[in-house]
This record gives sequence, C-alpha cells and structure tokens, in this order.
Amino acid sequence: MARTQQTGTEIPPPRDPAAPHTPPPARTRPRNRPQPRLWTWLLLPGTLWMTGFLVASLLLVATLALGTTDPLGNPRFGLNFANLTALADPAYRTVLLRSLGYALITCLISLAVAYPVAYAIALRGGRFKNLLIAAIVVPFFANYLVRMYGWSVVLSDDGPLLRTLRAIGLADDGTKILQTGVGVIAGLVYGFVVFMIIPLYAAMERMDTSLIEAGRDLYGGPLRTFLFVTVPATRQGAAAGCVLVFLPAMGDFVSAQLMGGPDQIMIGNLIQDKFFQGQNWPLGSALTMLLMAVLFLGMLGYLRRTRKDEAEATR
Repeated sequence: MARTQQTGTEIPPPRDPAAPHTPPPARTRPRNRPQPRLWTWLLLPGTLWMTGFLVASLLLVATLALGTTDPLGNPRFGLNFANLTALADPAYRTVLLRSLGYALITCLISLAVAYPVAYAIALRGGRFKNLLIAAIVVPFFANYLVRMYGWSVVLSDDGPLLRTLRAIGLADDGTKILQTGVGVIAGLVYGFVVFMIIPLYAAMERMDTSLIEAGRDLYGGPLRTFLFVTVPATRQGAAAGCVLVFLPAMGDFVSAQLMGGPDQIMIGNLIQDKFFQGQNWPLGSALTMLLMAVLFLGMLGYLRRTRKDEAEATR
C-alpha cells in the first residue's frame, strides 16, 4: 500500500524488478500552428500593391500641382508655385468650407439615422439579423450614379415626396428640395448612411447586453440608458462610421451636381471641372492635394482617438 506524506500526496509503490518494463506512452506532437509571420507574408503582396500605386499617384499629383499648362491646355511639369498660392482665393476657401460643413452635417444625420437601425437589428433582430442586414446592404450594390439619379427623381419638384407634403399641407407650390443645400445633404446621407450602420451594428453585437439592464436600474428611462450606456459602449463603432462617411462625403461631387445648384458646388466639383472642362490639370492637382490634406487630418485625429481608447482599455 502506498505511503502518504504529511502533505497528503501519495508516494508511488516501488517497482517490481520482475515485472516487464513498459515504456511510457508517447507524447503526441502538437499540431503546427500558423505563426504570425506567415500572416505577415500573406498580407505583404496586397499591401505592397496598394501602397505602391497610392504613393505613385500621390507623387504624380503632387509634382503636377507645381506644373503649368501650355497654350493648348496640355499639362507640363515644372516648378511653379502659382497653383498653390491660388488656393488662398476666397472662392476656393468658401467651397472648401461648404464641403466641410456638408460632410460634417452628413455625419451627424447619418449617426441619428444609423443608431436606431443598428440598435433594432443587433438587439431586437433575433434570427432575422442577417436578413435585415442584407436588406440594407444589397441595394447599395447598385451603381452610385444610378441611385443618385433615382433619389433626384424622388426629391424633384413633382416627385412623390413633395406631392405628399403638399397634400397634407406641410409644403406649398414654392417649396423646393433640389437645387438647395438640403437636397445635397439628403443625397450624401442616402449615399453613405450604410457606412455608418455597419460599424455601429458590429459594435452593438459585441456589446454586453447586461450593461443595458444595469443601466436601466441606474438611470431609469430608455433614453438616459441609451445616452449613458449604449452610446459610450459603442463610441468606437460610431467613430469608425464617421470616418467612413466623412471621407467620401467630403470629396463627393455627384450629389452636388445632380441635387445642387451653382451655389452648392463642393470641392469635388471644382476638381472635376479643372480636370475635364477647364483643362487646368495643375490647378486641379493643387485642389486635390488640399482635399487630401484635410482628409489626412481627419484620419489622423481618428487614429489618435483610437489609440487613446485602446490605452485606456488596457489600464
């Protein structure tokens, strides 16, 4: 019988010399798990491909911004800073500020629209979650220009929206949506709101629902619970959605062209005009670099905020 030590662990009995020797069972080798370096090598070709073309195109646009045009309108490389100094023109500054304002308003309206939609699908969708997400995403696979043409018909003076508003007394014959800033913002929201819904839905899917139940006990009403519990818990998804909406909305020109007028043009319309109609590629390149600088500042702010949130989460 095996003896026990004072600690209570058993001491194995001595081995009988006459007993046949049985080798210990062979240890099975663990399966080879893919190392992180493998994923790095797999990501390398695509990353180099995209980075190479991005850097090459930026260098081409940057050098062309310092160029000139010949009498026939053909671009010529050079070292001319007149295009950069022309950006200080008040007309260009007004268009840039208008584009910035439209993009920011689009982000705010998209947030107001996307939060209830993402909340309902993530927390109340049940087994229909995937179907509801597909119903939202699939229509946006259609061509952007086609969707904007359809939206301009809906918002036209004789469209179904204004006819309905006139019928119920909320609009008169002089009410217009197209050729106004409201029409441009409506087109931008319709075109990019899906980029806000998807990140918010993913953030709410990862959120612990017990936080909402605890918030109801602490804050009472559903509105206060949403503001003090749901919104802080999903702020990273909201920040990602704002970036995904702000970047394309800032440089969009289709909405302003189809649903705006001469007083609603955005910086994207200016760039398009300089490249295709004005035949002034150097000035169009300078405007493009100005737009890229604004977008880079917005992206840099998002990355700094994300890094700060990650640092606070690891504390």
